[in-house]
Amino acid sequence: MTNITLSINDDIYKKMKRYSEIKWSDFVRKVIEKRIKQMEHLDKDDNKYEKSPILADQRLLAIDWLSKEDNEAWKDL
Repeated sequence: MTNITLSINDDIYKKMKRYSEIKWSDFVRKVIEKRIKQMEHLDKDDNKYEKSPILADQRLLAIDWLSKEDNEAWKDL
C-alpha cells in the first residue's frame, strides 16, 4: 500500500482531533475511492461520445466537497 501526505489547515486539524473516534485515514481513503469510481463512470460515459478534455462538470465535482455556502455560490453556474 502506498502512503500519501496531506496538508490541512491548522483549524481543521484541531477540529479533527475533537472527533478522535473517527479514523481519518480510512475516511479519506473511502472518499478518494468514491471519487475514483465517479470519474471512472464518467470515462465510460465519455467513450460513447467524442473524447472531451473536461473530466467532470462542476455539479458532479461539487458533490460531497462543498459547504452549503459554496453550493449556493455555484448554483447559477
